[in-house]
This record gives sequence, C-alpha cells and structure tokens, in this order.
Amino acid sequence: MELITLDGNGARLGRVLRARRKEMGRTIAAVAVDAGLSVPYIANLENGRGNPTLAALDRLATALDTRLTVELAPAAADTAEPGPADDDAAAALARSARAREVAALLAADGRTSAAEVTDGLAAALRGLSALTGADATARDLDRLLDLLLLARRPAP
Repeated sequence: MELITLDGNGARLGRVLRARRKEMGRTIAAVAVDAGLSVPYIANLENGRGNPTLAALDRLATALDTRLTVELAPAAADTAEPGPADDDAAAALARSARAREVAALLAADGRTSAAEVTDGLAAALRGLSALTGADATARDLDRLLDLLLLARRPAP
C-alpha cells in the first residue's frame, strides 16, 4: 500500500483503500467483518466521505494486510519535491499486481519495457479521467488491461 498524505480530503484515502481491497479480491463485506466495522462505514470511506479515527484506520489496515503508520510533518514539508508518496491514483492503479503482470507480459516481446507499459497505463488512466470527469477506478484498469491483452493476440 502506498504512503498517503492527507490534506483534509478523504478522496485519495478512499481510492487507495478501494484499490487495495480490490487488489486482494475482497468484498467490502468481507473487509468489514475482519475489521469489525460496518459495510456503510467502509463504503463511505472508499467514496471519500467520513472522518475515520486512527483506530478504525488501523483495523482497516490490518484487515487489508497492511499496517498503518502515522507521521506528523512540518507544514514546510509540503513544498518538497513530489515523490512516490505524492503519486496520483492513476499511477497507483497502474502498479497493481495485475497491471504489473500484464506489463511484464507485454514487455516480453522486447519492444518496450515493463516500466514503459506501466507509465503508459497511468497516462491512459489519467486521460480516461480527464475525458469522463471522474477518477479512474480499478474496474477501469481491468477493462484497459483486458483490451491490451486482446489487442496483442494474433488475428485468427
């Protein structure tokens, strides 16, 4: 799971929680049971709503086979160069387990590298978001990956 900088907007946290849950192939209900939280509570968090407590985030992290780390940093740290922690949701989706698997498969022919495929996936997801006006989702990524796999098959 990625490092998330919270800025008062829960949308980024929600996207990361949803992506991790889907990456694990789990339903909201299954995660809710493991975390001891309600389905609506988790659904709200995934949709960028709500104000979770640290205890709830810790229980969610455990249910998602990750760990919660909290750091207080000076406000001046916000002016630092963006790094992996500041990565956007499209890039995070493009680094999912399935995306890495497909990137390796597409790069196997030697015409491109897995990193270039991953960068292209992130760019495509950003483009999709710009066209639709909504953040790309794990489902969008799955559709894009399916399309790429279909497109690479030789014609019958």
